[in-house]
Amino acid sequence: MSLTCQVQVILDNISREKAEAVKKALEPDNVDFPEGLGLCVENVDSKLVFNFESKKNMKQLTNTVDEVMEHIQVALKVIERC
Repeated sequence: MSLTCQVQVILDNISREKAEAVKKALEPDNVDFPEGLGLCVENVDSKLVFNFESKKNMKQLTNTVDEVMEHIQVALKVIERC
């Protein structure tokens, strides 16, 4: 039996400029993901949508979501100061 878990995180009411800046800030982290783990980031209207998926390790998925959320928080703080 194969288990797949998907998590979606939505940042609502974010400008296109901030959304693009956050996406670009996260790009270096979105390479060489472990096998069975994936992340897709897209702009939808005034939202930035993060779709995480794991086909293997659920703990790895939760750790990845937590890490990405930390990086988003740092990126938004830096953007706010500019």
